[in-house]
Amino acid sequence: MMLPVSSAAWEALFANLKDRGLRRVDFVTSDGGLKKAIAKQFAGASWQRCQVHLLRNIGDHSPRKEREAVDAGAKLVLYARDREEARRRMGEFIERFSTIAPKAVACLEEAFEDAIAVLCLPEKYRRRFRSTNMQERLNEEIRRRERVIRIFPNDEAARRLVGALLIDAYENWQERRYLDMTDDHEWRERQERSAKLAEGKAA
Repeated sequence: MMLPVSSAAWEALFANLKDRGLRRVDFVTSDGGLKKAIAKQFAGASWQRCQVHLLRNIGDHSPRKEREAVDAGAKLVLYARDREEARRRMGEFIERFSTIAPKAVACLEEAFEDAIAVLCLPEKYRRRFRSTNMQERLNEEIRRRERVIRIFPNDEAARRLVGALLIDAYENWQERRYLDMTDDHEWRERQERSAKLAEGKAA
């Protein structure tokens, strides 16, 4: 089964989701390939670059003998408690590795702001939203089941299988409250009230 890879294909997919009722997307986590499509279809949403994919990219740009140290230093930046600490850690990372791993430093510098977007969220949500691991695990389960069947008689048969797996995953997430967003909704309401008060004072 081919997944869409071009920005135009992702835009079409997101537009289809919106036509089917998707509303108020506040935060999206993905790798870098989806950024343009997300910005176009979900204007105003915060975009978090997947930290797992980014760490792999940083590792690929690191000298082999420095890879472990670079990875540890990059994690100190990405797992910071707040933006102030992240920027301080970033400065330390640049100072330490700019000479011995310049490509890795450039990779993290370029992605820095997008990679720490998750720090705007309440702390309880950051582990879930800092990467696409949740989606990757679901994709792996779909591929595992698809490999057992190997050949589908038609497209509808493939849709039925994937649809059944997605329903099972959804019900499991609902039971486990994998993402209880109550605190997030309350936090966003407070943010909106604060912004309106600030606008009123400015006027």
